[in-house]
Amino acid sequence: QVQLVESGGGLMQAGGSLRLSCVASGRAFSSNAMGWFRQAPGKEREFVAVISWSGSTTYYADSVKGRFTISRDNAKYTVYLQMNSLKPEDTGVYYCAARRYAVATTDANGYDYWGQGTQVTVSS
Repeated sequence: QVQLVESGGGLMQAGGSLRLSCVASGRAFSSNAMGWFRQAPGKEREFVAVISWSGSTTYYADSVKGRFTISRDNAKYTVYLQMNSLKPEDTGVYYCAARRYAVATTDANGYDYWGQGTQVTVSS
């Protein structure tokens, strides 16, 4: 079992930056691919960024490519999402997820463990 706790969300003006963190506890973290997903009000949960267990492979949604960066520090059991040039359409609840495999996937159904989410609100 893996427990995930997100932090770092908040209210930010458009153009600003936020860094989300997700700390994992439980079974081995370094063998799990990790991901960030988000859900806006009235919308489906969507893929944002994912990273392989080693950190060597990352994938980004087209809507965040060039603005967001996912990274991980296996020694600290933590995965990060650096969000720059924020836009109002980035508003939503951001969820951290882990899967039992080392290879990342952009499909939310491929993830086995989820955090409780952290709210990100971007004002125009």
